[in-house]
This record gives sequence, C-alpha cells and structure tokens, in this order.
Amino acid sequence: MADIEERLSALEAQVAALTAERPPAPPAAPPEAGDTFWALDGLKARLPEESDGAVLYTGVVRLPDRQTYHWQYGQVVPEVLDSDWSELAAALTALAHPVRLRLLREVLGGRHGTAELAAIEGLGTTGQLHHHLRQLTAAGWLRSSGRGRYAVPGERVVPLLVILTAART
Repeated sequence: MADIEERLSALEAQVAALTAERPPAPPAAPPEAGDTFWALDGLKARLPEESDGAVLYTGVVRLPDRQTYHWQYGQVVPEVLDSDWSELAAALTALAHPVRLRLLREVLGGRHGTAELAAIEGLGTTGQLHHHLRQLTAAGWLRSSGRGRYAVPGERVVPLLVILTAART
C-alpha cells in the first residue's frame, strides 16, 4: 500500500509540475546565423524586469524509429531553489548506473523487448536486467508498453537528453 501511495504522490507531483504556471515560451522561429543565444534572449525578453530569473529547456528529437518529440519546460528560479530537491533523488539515482543508462540508450535506439535487451553483451543476468528495468520504470524513465516491452515515455525523452547533455558540461 505504501508503494501505491508513493507512486500516486509522485504522479501528483508530475501533474502539478506539468500544469504549474511557467514563463512564456521563447520565439519558435529558427535562430538567425550568428544568433547564438536566441533561446536565452527570448526567455529574458519575456521575464519581468524585477524577476529573479528562470530556467528553460527545450528540444526537438527524432528517434531511429521516426518518433518525434517536441518538448519545452521552464520554471522561475525561486520555485526551483525553494522546492524540495530530495524528492528528485529517486529519479536521479535511477540514472546513476552505467547499465541503466545503456538500457535507456538501447530503448531509445529501438530495442524495446526484454529478449532484445537481454541479448546485449554486458548487461548482466536476466535477474539483473529485470532489476534495472524495475528501477527505471519506478523512477518514470521507462514505461511498460506491453508484455515484456518498454519505452521511454514521450514526456521524458527531451528531459533525459537534457540531463545527459548537462552532465557533459
């Protein structure tokens, strides 16, 4: 029962985050040549002068299976700083293992079935594979899309790639 309550609480938090008031979107027009900070400039232009700032991430992703995702999300800085960061530990912990990162890459690359994933060299035993799949699913990075099949939820594709990009800087 506690697991259900935790999952419900996590879902409620996700819905609240998705429906929370966000800073207006930057312009959708492509950047001019040499206009390096077009997204940043658009965000700054939409913030009130007395604002403490905002964080915005956005992306357009086409995966090998031709699925395309468009995503944009932003939050004002006080909301980010004042929120309970410890609530993010489970989602971040799920990403903090090389095998789980490899599984996410493989699923995004088109390998969706447990049998396909189990055939990949270096992922460990079937039991270990299922353990990692459960961790990723519980944290919301994967969703079961049928018996023994997994997908990265559409609303998590760009955020996942943003986290991976940020980790490289």
